This record gives sequence, structure tokens and C-alpha cells, in this order.
Amino acid sequence: MNTSVIKRLVLFTVLIFVSQYAVAQGDATATARLDVRQILVGDQAKLFLEVRHNPSSVKIQWPTILDSFNKLEVVEKGKIDTIKQGGYITYKQKLLVTGFDSGLFQIPPFQFAVIPTSGTASVLTTDSFQLLVQTVAVDTNKAFKPIKSIMFVDATWLDYLWYIIGGIALVVLTIIGVVYYMKHKKPVVKEPKQPKVPLQDQVLAKLAELDARQLWQKNQVKEYYIELTDIVRSYIEERFKTHAMELTTDELLYKARLHKELQQYVSVLTVILQTADLAKFAKSQPMPQEHFDAMDNAKKFVDSSRPVTNQTPTEN
Repeated sequence: MNTSVIKRLVLFTVLIFVSQYAVAQGDATATARLDVRQILVGDQAKLFLEVRHNPSSVKIQWPTILDSFNKLEVVEKGKIDTIKQGGYITYKQKLLVTGFDSGLFQIPPFQFAVIPTSGTASVLTTDSFQLLVQTVAVDTNKAFKPIKSIMFVDATWLDYLWYIIGGIALVVLTIIGVVYYMKHKKPVVKEPKQPKVPLQDQVLAKLAELDARQLWQKNQVKEYYIELTDIVRSYIEERFKTHAMELTTDELLYKARLHKELQQYVSVLTVILQTADLAKFAKSQPMPQEHFDAMDNAKKFVDSSRPVTNQTPTEN
């Protein structure tokens, strides 16, 4: 094979790779924007991250945002907003960045994993920025003023007048309150014993309370999944009388496949536990829809696993 043929083959391979890369990138774009390029020490700059992609052809994995980089601190991480327009979805997040040392610091680029429905995964990388942190200017030509000594002032009874009035008012109000309570005291009436709330309703109430706290919407994704999996695992132990709290995800799913009653819920438990592992141990965050799916699957699992009561019909 001569040299010209080899060159053509190499050029053809490169063109194929570039064309495939362009297609994968064509369905997703990532940008980063900084609202200011210089701040005073302790002030804050706003950093905006935005990703737009076609969900029918690619999926996006959001990067883990560190609490600091290059002597700059991330003091606040906004929630990831979702905007649907046409066939595209746009994710947006705002970060507040500050610095406590003066100097010119680099904000590194952010990398978003792009996973196509077919083909090779790729990475979208945003621009990096330089942020100048300056100190407050000090006029060194002016002399420093000395620290003044402590001045003592003689106290009189008038200085304590409001304390005296407040003490008298407190005593009077206490006496009035006790007299009123004794006159209007109602006899204690024992309330009838309430029926025991079913286990499933108790667990669903815990899930609803966790959902209402909106932890993952406040960037507390790891805490959200720790509480969600603890609720599910505790329910499995009480409802199905089997160990679950100390098992790994793989161990629990293996045990569920062998359990007579748990077999039918293996697929639902897989979605909940594997999404939780991704959020707690991986370097990427599940997308908002995956958070909703995890909570929805947990509620369906609990509600659908109520014990079946066999009632014998009464003979007339």
C-alpha cells in the first residue's frame, strides 16, 4: 500500500469522527456567563450556567459544582430551572461566587456529559473566566487615629426605671393570667381512642412531608435521597420482615428477587435505589424528572404493597 492511499484512509477516518462529533454536539449546547469581571473583597459575582438540548436524541448529565475553586468560594447554588420550548429543553442554574483574597483568579470551565441515544458519548465544555478581586483603597497619607479609652458613666435609679416598670407589669399580668385560667378552666374530657393508622398511610405521610420540604430543589440532593431511601428501607423491614437498612443496593435487590412478596417490586426498587446511589456517590446529578420519578415510584411501591386481607363472607 503506497503513502497516498494511507493518507487518504487517515483523512477519511478523521472526517467520519469529526462528522459524528458534530452531530452529537449539534443537539446540545452549553454556555457560562459572568455578570461582572471585577469585585471588591467579600462582594459577590453571579455566574450563570445554561444547557440546551434535544431530549429525544441526547441526555445531559449536570456536573458536580464544587464549593470552591482557585481561592474563590461558591456561597450559593441556585436550583436548576427547566424551560421547555419546541422540541428542546433548557436547564439554567445561577451561582454566587466571592473571594476573600485580592488577586486575579480563574473560574474553570464546566463540563457537561452528553449521552446520545445512539453513538458515542461526548463532553460539552463552557468557557473559563478571570475574576479580579480588589481590596478597598486606603489613604496612607492620613495619620492613624489612636484608640479611645473606655469612658465610665455613673448610674442612677432612673437608668433602671424601665426594668422596674417591666417587672411590676410582669407580676400583674401573671396574677391576671392565673386568675383567668382558674375561672375558665374546663374539665378534662378523655377523647375516644383513635384507630391505629395503617403502616402504609404512616409511610406515605413521611414521603409527602419529605416531598413538601423540596430538598433537591434547594440543591440538597444528597440529603433528599438519604432520607428517601431510609424511609423505603425502614418500610421494607417492617412490612416484609426482612433486613434492608444495612444492605447495599445490589444486596437488597438480590434479596428482593428471592423474596416471595418482594419479587413483583424489584423493578420499582431498582429505579429508586440506583437513582439514589447516583446522587449520593457519583460525580453527576440526576435530572429533575428523575427526582420526581424516584418519589413517585416510592409512593406507588408503598401504596401497592398493602397486605391483602381475606374476609370470609358471613352466612345468613
